[in-house]
Amino acid sequence: MTSETARRDAAESLALALVGAGMQRMASRTLAAFLFADKESLTAGDLADELGVSAGSVSGAIKMVAQMGLIERSFVAGSRREHFRMRDNAWTTLYSRQHSILDDVLSAVERGVDAVGSGPAYDRLTYMRDFYTFLLNEVPALVERFEQQRRAGRRP
Repeated sequence: MTSETARRDAAESLALALVGAGMQRMASRTLAAFLFADKESLTAGDLADELGVSAGSVSGAIKMVAQMGLIERSFVAGSRREHFRMRDNAWTTLYSRQHSILDDVLSAVERGVDAVGSGPAYDRLTYMRDFYTFLLNEVPALVERFEQQRRAGRRP
């Protein structure tokens, strides 16, 4: 297997795993293309060529991945095309956005806890609330430890 074939197979394998985790197929393939790209930035045309699809079919995927906070527009001197690149610290940015979603979920769960009496619904809702509250309290310290390890040149 050539290194280019191995790279493409690995990218498609990652995209499939992302689909399995609930991400839309074209957004998954687009994110994988960014992750495996040797270029600093990509255009919709670059992505279309890499993925073997039309430029129009990747535009929605670019928008979705950008809304997730993983990619951003990038200026390329002399180019008239719109370029995108992976955001620095994309994964901690993604976590920050998910954190705000979990805050909304926790508010709704808290309303549910207040609305039900003791019993199975109360037990399920308080378990969910307590679990996500615990996670939200712990993750910032984990992210900081991760960043410290990265700065020190160690792999987690």
